[in-house]
Amino acid sequence: MKVKILNIIILLLIVSWSCYAQTKEVVDGLKNIAVTTKNDTTRIYAQIGLCNQYRLGNIDSSRFYGQQALELARQIDYLPGQILALSFLTGSAQQQGDYPKTLELGFKAIQLAQEHHLERSKAILGSGSDYALTVYVLTGAAFTNMADVYVNLKDYPKAINYMYQLISLELAGPSDPGLPYGYMLIGEAYLLSNQLDSAAYYEKKAVKIFKEQNFNEPFVYQFLGDIAMKSGMNKEALGNYKISEQNAIEGKQQRALTWAYIRISDFFKTLDQPDSALYYAHKGFEVSQHFGQKSSTLAAAKLLSGLYEPKETKESLRYLKIADAYRDSLFGEVNLRAVQTITAREKERQQEIETAKAAYQNRLRLYLLLTGLSFLLLISLILYRNYKKSKKANQTLNNTLNDLKSTQAQLIHSEKMASLGELTAGIAHEIKNPLNFINNFSDISNELLDDLMTDINNGNKEEIPEIVENLKQNLEKINSHGKRADSIVKGMLHHSRGTSGEKTLTDINDLLDQYVNLAYHGMRAQNKEFNITIEKDYDETLEKINVVPQDISRVFLNVINNACYATYDRKKESSNNKYTPTLKVSTKNLNGKVEIRIGDNGNGIPADILDKIFQPFFTTKPTGEGTGLGLSLSYDIVTKVHGGELKVNTKEGEGTEFIIKLNVGSDHHLNQVNAQ
Repeated sequence: MKVKILNIIILLLIVSWSCYAQTKEVVDGLKNIAVTTKNDTTRIYAQIGLCNQYRLGNIDSSRFYGQQALELARQIDYLPGQILALSFLTGSAQQQGDYPKTLELGFKAIQLAQEHHLERSKAILGSGSDYALTVYVLTGAAFTNMADVYVNLKDYPKAINYMYQLISLELAGPSDPGLPYGYMLIGEAYLLSNQLDSAAYYEKKAVKIFKEQNFNEPFVYQFLGDIAMKSGMNKEALGNYKISEQNAIEGKQQRALTWAYIRISDFFKTLDQPDSALYYAHKGFEVSQHFGQKSSTLAAAKLLSGLYEPKETKESLRYLKIADAYRDSLFGEVNLRAVQTITAREKERQQEIETAKAAYQNRLRLYLLLTGLSFLLLISLILYRNYKKSKKANQTLNNTLNDLKSTQAQLIHSEKMASLGELTAGIAHEIKNPLNFINNFSDISNELLDDLMTDINNGNKEEIPEIVENLKQNLEKINSHGKRADSIVKGMLHHSRGTSGEKTLTDINDLLDQYVNLAYHGMRAQNKEFNITIEKDYDETLEKINVVPQDISRVFLNVINNACYATYDRKKESSNNKYTPTLKVSTKNLNGKVEIRIGDNGNGIPADILDKIFQPFFTTKPTGEGTGLGLSLSYDIVTKVHGGELKVNTKEGEGTEFIIKLNVGSDHHLNQVNAQ
């Protein structure tokens, strides 16, 4: 029994993105499990482990075992096994430079997971209380290898998007082997896009998690070396390359070792040391050809051709021909066309899913409407029959109709609140992740600065500590603003739960400014092309007033979103390049009232619909882009909850301005007295 458990543990700890070393003992152990075990799922995992082990040295064997695992998983209808096998088969295809096949397998794995609601499912690999458990997201390898393909194709936004999707799958935390690779590949994409600050942030985050997992990943130090090279820090760059070389040798990671040699060669080429550059370029070329990795062979051959060009034309031409052959194999017209076809097909599939979802929602609304009408018709028939019986019954009918109207109004209000809650929760979710990144970056920066200060105190230049101290203060401010923004998100989540707020003393200027920024970034998240000039004029004499901040912030968000949408709509229609979308917000103290104005220079509101804009469910936006509840709900909050006024001034072709007036009220003064 112990032998069986140990075999399973060997298997399950090997099936890992973070394990590149291929040993005879590991392969033999996996083969033994694949042949002798009677448990089909264990055999599937053993075959997946062999697929992973062989992918860096024997692509044919890697594909063979991956295909075996996939076929067996299909025979026993084991969906996690199918998804995991497809995910790891992407690694074999990617290593061979078959980018179309990598994307095809990856899309299949993700589609299968989505269709069966297994996007967040994980394979828990490990057994026994004395053994560590290792947790893997089923589609993790697919996301990683597809991102790597898009990095090689220089489509960095797609690569970053896939890695964000992987990280958003609520991984197991620092113990998850896929998490640091997600950060590392995001950093690589930013590096190749020349966004060095973002690249350094994610690579250092990856290093931190790798250290917590006690794993020395060579590639992360290569990327840190590249960042140092681009920043002009040659000594630091070579140090990182050497660390990568040492880690690759110790871990028997031939692929990483090849790229370490190539980077060191390129380093010496940059410093005009051709002999050292040739030495390392040859080593990289030899190792790369030995394990058959096309992309690194292409890079090494290209480097050798350039190094030989000044003195040995024949050798330069020989390596240039090798580079051209590998370039055509990887990036030839046939391959690129296949990638475009597969990507377009996946995009079309996603559009079909969205269309089907929208159609289902429309049918559901129609069924609910018909059901409601049928119910009302039935009630009306019953009431009509009773009306004919007597005058007393007639009075009963009138009372019942009044009750129905009241119930209907309550249902409409509940529906409006639920719809708005969904919109608010969605926006809050979009904002929370980047705000968390701000907090994390601040914490990490403080730790690094403390370490740097210790080194500086040991004898560096006198002005450096002052600079470092200033940087530390800046990071502390970033942390403070991040937590402040986080509190805004928590407040919005509170709104989305539909809880009723209480009136509290609120700084209207601060609240309005927060939601101006929130609306702007929300529009930017939906459409990167959106931009707008924001003009602010806040009356600094305003005192805090008694309002329900959750409700008033909802009003601000609705009106500002409409203003942004109006300017963006006019920008799309306008052929005048001089048009500049503009949002104007202002506050004013009117002696007992606070006036808030929110204006835009969009197309304005047509006169024939002006009297309808505060009606529930009325909207001029296309189907699916608006619920028609925003202004109706805002009007109720301002006038009924707060006893204020909500008016609109508009002129077609020039813009619209909403005017909100809130009473300071006696509650405000009472709270001031209590506070004192």
